[in-house]
Amino acid sequence: MMARALELAAKGLYSTTPNPRVGCVLAQGETVVGEGWHEKAGGPHAEVAAIAEAGP
Repeated sequence: MMARALELAAKGLYSTTPNPRVGCVLAQGETVVGEGWHEKAGGPHAEVAAIAEAGP
């Protein structure tokens, strides 16, 4: 799952400066329940996007 988080982080290559590129994968056991990445500087962090995708 770390490899997937790195793939997601790469999506922010030209849009997150001066912030780092970050990807996040939320899992329950071996099942991915949410993913996200830091899309742009000043935007929500990767973790926020992943939690939103995972839902309640």
